[in-house]
Amino acid sequence: MKIAIGCDHGGYELKLKLIEHLKEKYEVTDLGCDSADSVDYPEYGRKVAYEVVEGRADRGIVICTTGIGISIAANRVKGIRAAVCTNGLMAKMTRLHNDANILALGANIVGYGLAEEITDIFLKTEFSGGERHVRRISGIEDV
Repeated sequence: MKIAIGCDHGGYELKLKLIEHLKEKYEVTDLGCDSADSVDYPEYGRKVAYEVVEGRADRGIVICTTGIGISIAANRVKGIRAAVCTNGLMAKMTRLHNDANILALGANIVGYGLAEEITDIFLKTEFSGGERHVRRISGIEDV
């Protein structure tokens, strides 16, 4: 599985730690940022989103201080369903029911251990494919 990952300055340290964890199991593309110097999160949310919708990555991970701003930016790209997750159940359910294709994490909300757990669950959980969930995702895409 190919994973695209990006962050702003608030997520930089967490991104580096997650890349180390993920590269043992996945092909990981780091789309920046490249330091803890202040940057604008929309740029990195969009970069990851386009990697996913254009098929260069199977899933994406975006990280900022809360996960909120960067997820909003990613969700502006048609075909993206980015979900902020703060626990494993959220990660599991957004994959099962929403077929989320980007995980958003808040570096100041979850610590590294929890971020690793959430990420593992998100990447291992497959979409259920249930009819009602397919219908609901179609409704999201039609908006």
